[in-house]
Amino acid sequence: MKYQVGDKFLQELPLILAGPILQHTEPESVTVWVALKQSCQVELKVYDTTDDGKALENCLLDGERSTFSLGKHLHVVAITARSTVGHRLTGGHIYAYDLQFTVADQTAQTLQQALCSNSSPTVSISYFDHQKPTFVLPPNCLQDLQIVHASCRKPHGHGFDALPILDTLIEAAANQPQHRPHQLFLTGDQIYGDDVSEPSLWVASTLGDALLGWEEQLPVNGVYCTPQQLPPGERSEVATNQAGLTAGLHNKPEKINSHLFSLGEYYATYLLAWSPVCWPTTFPEGHQVMRDRHAIKDWNRAVWHLRQLIYTLWKVRRALANIPMYTIFDDHDVSDDWNLNQAWCLRVLGRPLGRRIVQNALLAYTVFQAWGNTPGQFAEGQSGEKLLMAAQAWSASQGTDVKADEAIARYVGMPANDPHTGLPILVRDGAVFILDRHPEALTWHYIVRSDCHEVIVLDTRTWRGYPADQKAIAPPMLLCPQAFEQQLLLPLQEVAEQTQIQTTFVIAPTNVFGLQVIDWIHHWHLKQEKVFSTDVGDAWNINTEALAKFLTTLFEERQQVVILSGDIHYSSVAHLSYARTHSKLQSVLVQLTASALKNEEILTRLIHTRLKDWLLPEKVRHWIGWLNPPNMVEVSEKQLHHNRQMLANSDWHCVLEWIPRNSVQTSAYTADIFSLIAPWKRAKNAKWKWLQPVMFWKSRWFQEGREVVGLNNLALVHFELPDGGNSCKVIQDLYWFSSWYPTQIVYSRFESQLTPNQSLLRN
Repeated sequence: MKYQVGDKFLQELPLILAGPILQHTEPESVTVWVALKQSCQVELKVYDTTDDGKALENCLLDGERSTFSLGKHLHVVAITARSTVGHRLTGGHIYAYDLQFTVADQTAQTLQQALCSNSSPTVSISYFDHQKPTFVLPPNCLQDLQIVHASCRKPHGHGFDALPILDTLIEAAANQPQHRPHQLFLTGDQIYGDDVSEPSLWVASTLGDALLGWEEQLPVNGVYCTPQQLPPGERSEVATNQAGLTAGLHNKPEKINSHLFSLGEYYATYLLAWSPVCWPTTFPEGHQVMRDRHAIKDWNRAVWHLRQLIYTLWKVRRALANIPMYTIFDDHDVSDDWNLNQAWCLRVLGRPLGRRIVQNALLAYTVFQAWGNTPGQFAEGQSGEKLLMAAQAWSASQGTDVKADEAIARYVGMPANDPHTGLPILVRDGAVFILDRHPEALTWHYIVRSDCHEVIVLDTRTWRGYPADQKAIAPPMLLCPQAFEQQLLLPLQEVAEQTQIQTTFVIAPTNVFGLQVIDWIHHWHLKQEKVFSTDVGDAWNINTEALAKFLTTLFEERQQVVILSGDIHYSSVAHLSYARTHSKLQSVLVQLTASALKNEEILTRLIHTRLKDWLLPEKVRHWIGWLNPPNMVEVSEKQLHHNRQMLANSDWHCVLEWIPRNSVQTSAYTADIFSLIAPWKRAKNAKWKWLQPVMFWKSRWFQEGREVVGLNNLALVHFELPDGGNSCKVIQDLYWFSSWYPTQIVYSRFESQLTPNQSLLRN
């Protein structure tokens, strides 16, 4: 049974398939991304407003651009609006924007017309009567800045999707520029290329082919197969043995039974993640599409979770239209373990199907995420525009244009393969190997600056350094020497025009510091050479030389650094105090982790509770380190106390402590919980209401863990500067759905000083 995506279905869709999504936004320019079903010329206008956003005033910025035809029914564009007379947007003020679409026959549609169709006559992406999306730039003062960040959103993951909470937060303060969230950073796994549910692939595979207007020929075992010949639930063997993917190793075939393969599937998955437009109104029952009883049960369970996600997608769509969104990939945006170590690169990139999957995923990431992050790379004549033209040509040829295919590989940074071995070419960068890439390849790292803060976004996936003198499974440097200089050192050394930058954020998709028990597990698995079972190699502190270089590079240029991170399906705050041994230099790093938006698991639910505090409480950890060559060693407090010479012989030392979360508070801004819970979910909650008193593990008391939030969550980061004081405090409020009845949106507050802990450094 196939998802029916014929001409009638496509004709009934609105012009806009996904978006508009507000992306890179600064005083001189505003970029908006949109995906359409027809080729169009799109005009973007940015307006001043009065009366706290209620009334539109003069047009300040404008721009236009034609869509790129990535498929017969998929046309995408990111338009950047600028001023021709020197207008400049400022913080603390509400602005609005509007789009107009001119199709091939010169017929024009307004934004509201392009959003609606016969099946969806009313679509709202605004918080005001004028029906235009709005936004606010970051303020001048750090204490007024509000940043949202999150990661890991798996459509069929357990629990409620936390991203719609963002819509509720914006709506509550839509006309209050000083309280409205200013920027959204999604720090990885915006989609899942692996661990895809059968119903999701059932939709994405057929929808992808329909959008392209042709079926991709995938190289499988010396022949070519179309996506439809590799049905949901039956891709494990091909993914593991033909593509070389590792997510299914160690008896986990369910992780890749429905892995995305084709370009159309990756394109479709992005549309489905951000917009309700292309989802079916109903799904078939499991027995209609699956044969095995376990598969039938899994299908029905996945549909249950997907229907809840789809129910609130309109809120996700509205939120993304009204706040600047910045993203960076982690591994699942391509496939689990992507570029984990040298062994993975040789295994996957040396096989035609593996290489095709990675290239498809990177092209989709470019179109749906990277374009809006760095629109300058996609301006006329730049590598990004050349890539889009190649993608357009490849689709027009129905995947037969070899030169277009080679151009795509070149611009997304795919390494060339050695003609003698068929393996990807690696080149030396100091003591490590790195994947070779063309000089014109796009870069995925970037910087966002305002008058009060800077955000340095790292690419820790495609610039890894693989040790040249160790086994191929050895943990890599997440940033090779070249990457350290280009992504971290040079941005930190730049003298920004805005001299009032008050704090530095660094986005590291994988945690710099993790729970100690996770460190133990990683080191144990490394000794057992089971590096693909728990992503051994993704953690910074597995490669201590790279971690030492990361810390010393940061602290040579900044005394205060805030890390935003995700990846690990729980959220927390860690505080690192750093001091040079023979100088007065002291610095602080605060790591704010927010994960997952929708992927809570049994383990994360357990560590969310008091059990974690009772059984495995996090202790203060100490390291001593050296500058040349960079390295660090963990030592106990007892060793430091009894062997002062150890500290004297080192160049620096640091102390890590975990910040406890405050008591749970009910959010004053999210009283309307019913708008976030589908009716059938509410009915289930009501059905089991009588059991609530005896379900102690769901009680508020048991759920009051101290160190992490392990349920689906969204983080709001802000600052507090005490009156008359010099010490600034960073606060992370993590919003999540409580497990006690009636269901509420609550938040856990973590507070950390942005100063070193002197008492711990002295000890």
